[in-house]
Amino acid sequence: MWRASCALCLRLAERGRIRAWDQCHSRLCYNNAPESSSPPSPHKANISARTKTEKLKRRQQKERSILTNSENNAEDKEMRWTEKDKVKYSASTIPGAKKNTSVPFPPSYSPDYVEASWYQWWEKEGFFTPEHHDRVPHAQNRIFTMCIPPPNVTGTLHLGHALTVAIEDAVVRWKRMQGYRVLWVPGCDHAGIATQSVVEKRLLRDQRRHRQDLSREEFLQEVWTWKNQKGDEIYQQLRRLGASLDWSRACFTMDQGFSNAVTEAFVRLCDSGLIYRSEALVNWSCSLESAISDIEVESKDLSGRTLLSVPGYERKVEFGTMVTFAYPLEGQEGEVAVSTTRPETILGDVAIAVHPDDPRYQAVHGKHCKHPFADKLIPIVTDTMVDMQLGTGAVKVTPAHDHVDFQLSRRHSLPCLTVITGDGTMAPSCGQWLEGVKRFDARKMVLDALAEKKLLRDKKDHAMSLPMCSRSGDVIEPLLKKQWFLRCEDMSSRAIQAVENGQLEIIPHLYTKTWKNWLSNISDWCISRQLWWGHRMPAYQVVLPGSSANQEELWVWGRSEQDARERAAVKYGVAPDSLTLTQDPDVLDTWFSSALFPFAMLGWPQKTADLQQFYPNSVLETGSDILFFWVARMVMLGTELTGQLPFKQVLLHSLVRDKHGRKMSKSLGNVIDPLDVISGVSLERLQEKVTAGNLDPRECTVAMEAQRREFPKGIPECGTDALRFALCSYRAQGEDISLSVSQVLSYRHFCNKIWQTVRFTLGVLDDGAHELDTLAETWPLSSMDRWVCSRLYGTVLQCERGLEAYELSSVTAAIYSFWVHSLCDVYMECIKPLLSQQDLSSSTADHMARERRAARTVLYHCVTIPLALLAPFMPYLTEELWQRLHPLRASTGSNAAHSSLCLQPFPRSSDLEHWHSPEEETDFLLIQEVVRVARSLRAQCGMTKERPDMWAVCSPAQGQTLLHFQPAVHTLSRISTLHIHCPQGAPPIPPTPPPPKGSIVGTVDHSCQLHLNVQSGRNADKQIFQLSQRKEKLLPKLNKWLSRTRAPGYLEKVPEHVRQEMDNKISALEKEVKNIEEQLSALNGPRLDHTEL
Repeated sequence: MWRASCALCLRLAERGRIRAWDQCHSRLCYNNAPESSSPPSPHKANISARTKTEKLKRRQQKERSILTNSENNAEDKEMRWTEKDKVKYSASTIPGAKKNTSVPFPPSYSPDYVEASWYQWWEKEGFFTPEHHDRVPHAQNRIFTMCIPPPNVTGTLHLGHALTVAIEDAVVRWKRMQGYRVLWVPGCDHAGIATQSVVEKRLLRDQRRHRQDLSREEFLQEVWTWKNQKGDEIYQQLRRLGASLDWSRACFTMDQGFSNAVTEAFVRLCDSGLIYRSEALVNWSCSLESAISDIEVESKDLSGRTLLSVPGYERKVEFGTMVTFAYPLEGQEGEVAVSTTRPETILGDVAIAVHPDDPRYQAVHGKHCKHPFADKLIPIVTDTMVDMQLGTGAVKVTPAHDHVDFQLSRRHSLPCLTVITGDGTMAPSCGQWLEGVKRFDARKMVLDALAEKKLLRDKKDHAMSLPMCSRSGDVIEPLLKKQWFLRCEDMSSRAIQAVENGQLEIIPHLYTKTWKNWLSNISDWCISRQLWWGHRMPAYQVVLPGSSANQEELWVWGRSEQDARERAAVKYGVAPDSLTLTQDPDVLDTWFSSALFPFAMLGWPQKTADLQQFYPNSVLETGSDILFFWVARMVMLGTELTGQLPFKQVLLHSLVRDKHGRKMSKSLGNVIDPLDVISGVSLERLQEKVTAGNLDPRECTVAMEAQRREFPKGIPECGTDALRFALCSYRAQGEDISLSVSQVLSYRHFCNKIWQTVRFTLGVLDDGAHELDTLAETWPLSSMDRWVCSRLYGTVLQCERGLEAYELSSVTAAIYSFWVHSLCDVYMECIKPLLSQQDLSSSTADHMARERRAARTVLYHCVTIPLALLAPFMPYLTEELWQRLHPLRASTGSNAAHSSLCLQPFPRSSDLEHWHSPEEETDFLLIQEVVRVARSLRAQCGMTKERPDMWAVCSPAQGQTLLHFQPAVHTLSRISTLHIHCPQGAPPIPPTPPPPKGSIVGTVDHSCQLHLNVQSGRNADKQIFQLSQRKEKLLPKLNKWLSRTRAPGYLEKVPEHVRQEMDNKISALEKEVKNIEEQLSALNGPRLDHTEL
């Protein structure tokens, strides 16, 4: 049931049951939403039709762009990679034992090495169970409960699963590190239709037998055999992703305890009058001979005539055509022409509908037409829902095979005539010439008969959406069937009220309005399925003693057959032994049992310790596509059966798309297996998976070409940590996610940078571990120490806020920025000279020793704290590195609760407040700009190893800042000496002469310029070219800014502080242009003409 990578819930209405055939010929203007009762205007229907046409065009354009290679190849260049040497963990470790981290540190990051052994140890130690909470020193008396959306037992991982696991596990690990008692329950859904389909295909392939060749008990034994053979394959895949689930509480929806909960729920709902039996139109799969869920209906967009393979047909069947035929008028000359995409249903027509205001049909209101194949007359009725602009403006009404027609028949008291049976053959009511004929074979016979009667008027291509069963590949047939239904009106009202009252929060909040709109128009839910695999209905048909064969259906329900017998005896006033009970062969919709998951997984209806402690759940995280199919039903049934909301918050993530913006779907062949991203896979293997699928030839061609272009050498080994971090780095609570494997690969490089950082840190601390101070004792000494510590404080604060708001992308961005841009690019480069410098004299020895000790301690905390921040996202890599760093602390204890990073306290900004130095961070912004400009000047001169002198001509305040960070400027700018020249003068700054003539100049801002003294080795031609290019780039920008300041009303409309900022930018740009012109003049000889601004 886990459909985390489907379309957004706003699109779900287009996939509902009323839509099933209405989309095919769009004859009436009813809303296509599955639960809607109020029809929209014809204008809205036309918009819907245009939207579908535009969607189809966009899809075709994407396919053409893939096949013609017309897209930007920038990303293909990013995906260039070379195979890395794999390092294997070869130390002897018993499965479940702690990994040996005392072995030599590998020179580079290897996912295979890092991920070995850790998960088995975590699981064996019970770190993921709530009982382990009692052994955690920083434990809080707070509980966090969550269930994983149970994946189908038939399923394998796709990127939707990976996204769900990455988000949920990050949240769960964060809460566990905060000291919460955490319970995250794994589960697996029995997936009624999907599992039965898989086993039926297996039987046919291996034994050449159909399900009907076996008894029900024999078939169910085959299913259980298959389930036991497949075992916990999906669970092993979840382990591979690092999901910290409590496996001791794993829950399968067909387990005896869960089955008891399903029976109890059905009985209670029947007792309260919420479940009833009735005849209604349902989505029917003739191949499965069962009603199916709305979410198992997929629309196949056709641009026109298309031949498709349909189960049970040797030849392909034609779709995407519109047929127009005539109904002769009774008692007068003339005819009414109607159009349809389903001529085989003509035998079920009971009326013709026209719009009352359509002038073409004013004269035939209330008249009758002759049916071409049946000896009967059908009336012409008027209805405002008919679209006068579509087709002929007259539509055939077939209530037993069309959702919209069914509603119309109720308004006009029309009969319902079923002409297609459950196995997809024509019914006896069609006459001997069609009885028993397959429905699509009957289509051709009907068309030939219409032509023979000279009633066929036209046949043309017609763009349409064909409803398909996602499980069997069959074309959906709306059929009138007796089914069990659940009344939803009162329960949906309470679900709406819970959100409006703030008892239930939906994140992001944009779904709140959709939630209300959908639940306000919900209809009753068909909960029965005509399958063998699933929870069999605990309902029994009753035959009273002495009753006739034509007795009206009598039903009773019970927790067992004996309970049902006793209930029936009381209800009908007869002796229990005199009754004949027959259990309903149908099973419950899989979504019904899934809706009980938040409390059934905890032992409901029994009042277990888990149920009392962990219910309601804290958060429900899932894909936005199943907001209604699963989330809303959990809320309704949870509130009804337990008296409590099943959870307090609903966190929704978006759809995962491929890099071309297409939905990842098996039918498109563009699904990426996350295990292929983790372990790597060849292009040949990727294409084998595509050809193994049952794809349309064109879609197969498009899929294979897309793979060849995107993965010419296959997918590189990226590892679990990089994949998880990449998935969490996308903004999940918003637009769809276009996943790029090159982005995952870039985070694999980030993993290697983390690896090399710790490798450097271990080398630095190896001889001085005993000198490390605790966090509270660490007070940074140097300006760079204070700056990096303040940056780390800000990073921790940003992570806290992001996690509290479930905005994981802001957390990953903060950690990445600190580690790469602050720690590696700046701080580590600045302290390398200090750590490698030898004491020059005894007078400086003590001072240097204190600075080195402080730098080592700061480095240690600046590595270990971000590792703890990263732990929820990269559990394997952070555990591996933390285990190597942790022993360096002399105060490390032997408490088992502290033996894993996943149980360490999550960093708190309150513990780092003494490191907060906003002034240092503000001042260092100038240093970063100075370094940027200095490196740009070095690049202009082609300098690599040279370290020239540099002059900074600046204001006194800027001079003070440069002096404060002078060692950092030296190191990062790669200069030998920094001369600070302040034309205004500044007593604290030693006087320095102005920069020498002939220096190359760069502008930092309106009051600071850098002069690099380059005496030799200058390539004048290259420098002239670079300076000219820079000038050409700056002049349009300067003119643009100047034109803004000259715009009418600029002084009156623009705030003063904004004008001041603009003036400073213009001043800096003008100075830079002037400096470039002066340098060009010096290089060229005569001064160049000044460009008019």
